[in-house]
Amino acid sequence: MNTAVVGQLRLAIEQALAPHSLEIIDDSARHAGHAGARSGGHFRVTLVAEAFRGRSRLERHRLVYEAVAPLMQSGVHALNIVARTPDET
Repeated sequence: MNTAVVGQLRLAIEQALAPHSLEIIDDSARHAGHAGARSGGHFRVTLVAEAFRGRSRLERHRLVYEAVAPLMQSGVHALNIVARTPDET
């Protein structure tokens, strides 16, 4: 598990979206051998944030990707995102 990258993801998401809850799971081991895995890890991100209210799934994902954009250049290869509002939990 890459705790440094998980910490960086957590910080970036918390600062940008102030989630009510946030879970980050490092799935990199499940993708060992995948060509893109050399450029960074695979992570599952599940978060609940008021910032998603009234936004489509695509818009929610874009907000998360904007928050972690610098990490997508190094450290993160892929994100699996589940983004909900407090009413959707």
